[in-house]
Amino acid sequence: MSSISLIAQTERVSAPNYAPLPVVAHRAEGVWLFDVEGRKYLDCVSAYSSLNQGHRHPRILDALLQQAALLTLTSRAIHNDQMGPFLEALCTLAGMEMALPMNTGAEAVETAIKLARKWGYRVKGVPRDQAEIVVCRNNFHGRTTTIVGFSSEAQYRDDFGPYSAGFTLVDFGDLDGLRAALTPSTVAFLVEPIQAEAGIILPPAGYLAAARRLCRERGVLFMLDEIQTGFGRTGRMFAHEDDAGATPDVLIVGKALGGGVYPISAVLASRALLTLFQPGDHGSTFGGNPLAAAVGRAALAVIVDERLAERAAAEGGYLLAALRSLDAPCIAAIRGRGLLIGIEIRTASGRARDYCERLLERGVLAKDTHAQVIRLAPPLIVERAELDWLVTQLRAVLR
Repeated sequence: MSSISLIAQTERVSAPNYAPLPVVAHRAEGVWLFDVEGRKYLDCVSAYSSLNQGHRHPRILDALLQQAALLTLTSRAIHNDQMGPFLEALCTLAGMEMALPMNTGAEAVETAIKLARKWGYRVKGVPRDQAEIVVCRNNFHGRTTTIVGFSSEAQYRDDFGPYSAGFTLVDFGDLDGLRAALTPSTVAFLVEPIQAEAGIILPPAGYLAAARRLCRERGVLFMLDEIQTGFGRTGRMFAHEDDAGATPDVLIVGKALGGGVYPISAVLASRALLTLFQPGDHGSTFGGNPLAAAVGRAALAVIVDERLAERAAAEGGYLLAALRSLDAPCIAAIRGRGLLIGIEIRTASGRARDYCERLLERGVLAKDTHAQVIRLAPPLIVERAELDWLVTQLRAVLR
């Protein structure tokens, strides 16, 4: 079937909760994706940073196929021989004591919220059902009803209430605002190191470490959502490593943990925190399944062995410098770290979506966010020559 007919079929039978670019993917390899007509595209979406290792990495596919031939699912009713080695590797990489595996990023955030509340009641002594969690405006932590309930984005919230109480919004990067929002009933501060969905918004230098110190002074858990920024994307294994002293109490990860082939997420914390969960408190049929564990372990090994964080730092710095030399009148700002970059388009110059569609015609897959920002997040295996080609296409479109 042609792209046109496949798009028509999909739109006929699929709920219209997305507005995808008009391209139909058929196969992919490395940083390149091919549509059903055979046209080739440089993937600068990377499934929202789920493909840090690139499409169909052979080591990750091999782990998937080998495990699929043995055992795929047990549920947590019994043990399997893959979850322990996977979580050991993950905890070692993150410098944490324990992990709780789930499937999607939103599930991991929900898990962290439950953990923070339980800690608040059992350890901090917050009165029952009075726990508060501070979050940032323009946050994006997922799409569950609990999470959209503390979003500041009207479209994410409209028509989905009533919402859970117990969340306080502050401005991202505003330490004084955070200080004022903390109360004796506050159990956690939940924050992204970089607000990716909001348009690649970076906090002021030192903000995360200062927030961490403040949380410790006030007896509040410091919880970092590194679902999009983790595993090398920003030039560090985790984005918070750019801010010395910002080590979280609770680390939330996902996306690239699945190596681009399987949904895997996790919450990492100390033994004292995670052992607050007892049998029956929380769970998932698929969380920690042997297929996911084998894939996750291989995905982590690729990131470490191929030094993808270091690659992101070097190639991201090169790309940022090249983009800042474009001098296109339509550009309002360029922001980023590593290979997570946003090009903000001036409102008078049109919507970012229009530029993304023109890039698509030139063989570049890039996605708009928050109306005016083109987000660039190619796989971390991207080569310098491919970045040069990308800049050529961007120059043609942006000028």
